[in-house]
Amino acid sequence: MELVKLKKAITSAISNLEHSLQALLKRDEEGLLSYVWWAAADSEYALFLLFIMHKETLERSSWNSSFHQKKVEVGPSLVCARDNLKEAKKNIEANDLNNAHKKTWLARGCLLKVQDIFEKERGSDKKSFLTPT
Repeated sequence: MELVKLKKAITSAISNLEHSLQALLKRDEEGLLSYVWWAAADSEYALFLLFIMHKETLERSSWNSSFHQKKVEVGPSLVCARDNLKEAKKNIEANDLNNAHKKTWLARGCLLKVQDIFEKERGSDKKSFLTPT
């Protein structure tokens, strides 16, 4: 039963990321914020399910996001999250929950960086993060 929920959460997160990328292209700030929030929520839920399903066998490594740049951009971060979740979905289908956990964790890191960008822009007098600098 949890495996079905896990696949559904990952699939939903991927879908929300696809919609967020479309919103970004359309410069729909409200839609972008909403879809990113839902993708992050789905990713968190997937991580929770992975943990409760196989907490004894999951690696306890700390993985870092592949984004070590000083300036993180919304678009590439969303693509990174989506690509990691697509890999996680393949890993789940292959019953490789350790790699699914890693990829979901990395996707979550990308989404947290995007949400951090949103919060910084919201709290500043800068123009929208959709406005070219």
